[in-house]
Amino acid sequence: MRTRTGIAVIGVGNEFRRDDGVGWAVVARLKERAGDHAPPAGTVFATCDGDPGRLIGLWEGAGLAVVVDAAHAHPGTPGRVHRLELDAGHIAPPSATSSHGLGLGEAVELARVLGLLPERLVVYAVEGADSDFGTGLSAAVAAAVEPLVAAVEDEITAGSGS
Repeated sequence: MRTRTGIAVIGVGNEFRRDDGVGWAVVARLKERAGDHAPPAGTVFATCDGDPGRLIGLWEGAGLAVVVDAAHAHPGTPGRVHRLELDAGHIAPPSATSSHGLGLGEAVELARVLGLLPERLVVYAVEGADSDFGTGLSAAVAAAVEPLVAAVEDEITAGSGS
């Protein structure tokens, strides 16, 4: 039996593939700030490699799930952030694609079919510049982290009804 959460914030990616680690960086920063900006009770911060089954397990039962992931766009603008919100059980196709083999759209569709979607799903997709092996974000993506942290904190506040 899975633990039910009020709000799930999930950083998707691979911290050892440069900009693909942006989701993990945002979650790490949110955890750091939680001491000063305590999130509402029932808020869970997690990271995931993007596997649809693991994503579904992390957001199952959530009233709000916020997902932060790297994206590829052609042409791309590294550091540009796209905000997508689940609408009637479907997520609008972004102008950027996931940096993983199976994208977030597949996880959403699977969760919809299985009846395991969160009540509300918000996705922040960040266009990356470098997904080579290594650690550390490119300058453009690193510059997007703090504004993303603030945006996710705003989503959490709005999602908690406070």
